[in-house]
Order: sequence, then structure tokens, then C-alpha cells
Amino acid sequence: MRLALVIIAILFVVFGAAFGALNAERITLDLYFWQPTVPKGALILSAVVVGWLAGGIVAWLAPRPRIHRELREARKKLREVQAEPQPPRDGTPEDA
Repeated sequence: MRLALVIIAILFVVFGAAFGALNAERITLDLYFWQPTVPKGALILSAVVVGWLAGGIVAWLAPRPRIHRELREARKKLREVQAEPQPPRDGTPEDA
């Protein structure tokens, strides 16, 4: 499994380098207060990486409120079950 991940990562690096080399022409970004000139391939690859990281962070943080709500509900249900009288464990009725 680890070897497969390493091979996939190497393939992405190779394809990224080839993509950057094929899109080497420089473009100017107008950010109103600053106009950097950057290679088109590097700009696209960096935008993909930033988007991938932002998506990963959102996916990592998003389930937390739902998990906390489910945990609160489970604790409440557990308290209710513990507060109820428990039937005898040996199978004999209490009244007998």
C-alpha cells in the first residue's frame, strides 16, 4: 500500500513538472496593488495544490459539529437508560 502511494506521488510530480514545462509562458496577474509575472504552469499547479489543501482542511473540520451533536445525544440516551430500573439478570421475575 505504501509503495503504491509513493509511486502515485512520483507520477503526480512527473506530470506536474511536464505540465509546468509545457506551459512555461509568463502571464501577469493584476492584483490591483501588485502585478506579479509568473509562469502559467506554476500558477495553475499552485492553484490546484492550494485548492486541494483547502478542501482537505474543510473535509477534516466539517464532521466535528455533527460528531459532537451525536455524542451529546448518545450521552443523554445513556443517562436515560441508566436511570431506568434494571430487570433481574437471572431471568426470574421480581415478583416471584
